[in-house]
Amino acid sequence: MWDYSDKVKDHFFQPRNAGVLKDANGVGEVGSISCGDALRLMLKVEPESGIILDAQFQTFGCGSAIASSSALTEIIKGKTLDEALLVSNQDIADYLDGLPPEKMHCSVMGREALQAAVANYRGEVWRDDHEEGALVCKCFAIDAVLIENTIRQNNLCTVQEVTNYTKAGGGCSSCHEGIEEILAEVMSERGETYKPGSLPKEAASPVGLSNLQRIRKIEAVLEAVRPQLRRDGGDIELMDVDGKTIYVNMTGACAGCQMEAMTLQGIQQKLMEELKEFIKIVPTKVSSLTRAMKG
Repeated sequence: MWDYSDKVKDHFFQPRNAGVLKDANGVGEVGSISCGDALRLMLKVEPESGIILDAQFQTFGCGSAIASSSALTEIIKGKTLDEALLVSNQDIADYLDGLPPEKMHCSVMGREALQAAVANYRGEVWRDDHEEGALVCKCFAIDAVLIENTIRQNNLCTVQEVTNYTKAGGGCSSCHEGIEEILAEVMSERGETYKPGSLPKEAASPVGLSNLQRIRKIEAVLEAVRPQLRRDGGDIELMDVDGKTIYVNMTGACAGCQMEAMTLQGIQQKLMEELKEFIKIVPTKVSSLTRAMKG
C-alpha cells in the first residue's frame, strides 16, 4: 500500500470546505468522471480587493484527490487572485506533508481547477488545450500542453514520472512514445538529453509470462495483502483476468467502505510492480448466492 501522511488522511476523512458554495462568483471544472477524476472548485471573490473570501469544492476521485482539493481551498482562502495563482501543485503536496509519487496528479488537477475558476471569475475563457491532434493519452484524455507544462514545472525526467503527475501513460501505454517525444523536447530546453526508448524499469513488459504465470503472480499479490484486509474485517477475491484488466470482488467490511478506492489503487500499484506492466483493477459486485453457486 502507499504510505499516506497523517495530514492526507485527516483531509480525506474530514475534508475542509466540501460541498456547494451557493454564492460563488468563480467556478472551475476540470477532469472527467469517465476518466476517474473530476473536480469542481468554487470561489467567492470580493470584487474590490480581489481577495478570495471563501472556497469550496466537489470532487470525484480517490482519497488523494479529496485531500488535495481540501488542502487547496485552505491554502487559497484569504489570498488575492494573483497570489492564489502562484500556488503550485507542489505547494499543495507540501501542505499535506507529501503525496505518494503515483498520486501527484491529484495536486496537478487542483492547480488546473484554480486556474479555471479564476479565469471564470474574470470573464476569460480558460482552455485546457484538448484540441484536435493535441491529445496524447486517450485513456485519460491528457493533452500535450498539460504534459509539457507539468514536465517543466516539476522538472520531470521519465515516462513514469509523467504518469505519476498526469496519469498519461497509465492505461494501455500506447502513448509512451508520444510522451517520450515531449520529454526529449522539454529536456533539450534544459540542456539535458533524453534517450528515446528508455522507458522506466517499472514500465517494461515481462517476457515469456504465460497466462497461468500472470494469474499466479496476481493471486500472490492478493494473498500478501489479504491479512491486512482481514484484520479490518474484509477480504478480496480474484474474479477474472481479461488482458490488462483484473476484476476483483471486495467482501466484508471492505465492500463499499470509505477507503475502498484507496485500497484498490494501492493493490493496483503492487500488481503493476509485480507484473512489470500497466494494468487496471476493477471492482465487481458478486452476491453470496452467486458465490455459493460457483462453489
